[in-house]
Amino acid sequence: MSSSGGVVDKTRVFTSEELDKATDHYNKDRILGQGGQGTVYKGMLTDGRIVAIKKSKLMEESQLEQFINELVILSNINHRNIVKLLGCCLETEVPLLVYEFIPNGTLFQHIHNPIEEFPLTWKKRLQICTDVAAALAYLHSASSIPIYHRDIKSSNILLDSKFRAKVSDFGTSRSITIDQTHLTATNVRVVVELLTGQRAIRLTESEGNRSLVSWFLSYMEKSHLFDIVDGRVLMEGEKEDILAVANLARRCLNLDGSVGLP
Repeated sequence: MSSSGGVVDKTRVFTSEELDKATDHYNKDRILGQGGQGTVYKGMLTDGRIVAIKKSKLMEESQLEQFINELVILSNINHRNIVKLLGCCLETEVPLLVYEFIPNGTLFQHIHNPIEEFPLTWKKRLQICTDVAAALAYLHSASSIPIYHRDIKSSNILLDSKFRAKVSDFGTSRSITIDQTHLTATNVRVVVELLTGQRAIRLTESEGNRSLVSWFLSYMEKSHLFDIVDGRVLMEGEKEDILAVANLARRCLNLDGSVGLP
């Protein structure tokens, strides 16, 4: 890591004691979420700052590579719609990453387990789409070397106190040089989730497991979009606007990777 653009020099290195104290000895009540890469805890530093601390699972080579990858990428980028890396800890058996704390959880939670006090309105959904697009535009063209996230999904999009989106989880991301244009990013399905309120894999009695993408595209082809749009979206949005967003989503899902021009 010291040879990867001086990453450690750019990043605050926390002690294991600091982070142990911040998480109350990694108390299970402090868990914010768990995934394939590890567990994220809510912590409070000695200066009173609230942070999120990702504790990796027992290290295998592939997981160590993802940890280093995320550390290298996030230490070199800065954008309001990308979660900010505050530092790391290298003293423990498994490495730890420390991020800014984003208080309103994941977009996945708000789409699929909505809270009445914090409704995901049509206006908020459009803003979230805009925020994610801004983050991707920055990664693809404004950073010194283009970066492809490769795992954009609703569980990797965090919402701050104003419901502005921040893209997280860069473990599988890749920096791509100009001569590697044959490599493409993961299809962005988030817009379809926001439009329909459905999960990425739908389980139905008649169809069994079916991907949200194929289901959405089939309804678009039959011009039956409004049969599958989320009720709140249908109630709050203008049909012309909803159709415009749906057509944009269809272009993003183009399987040959080309988006085309309007």
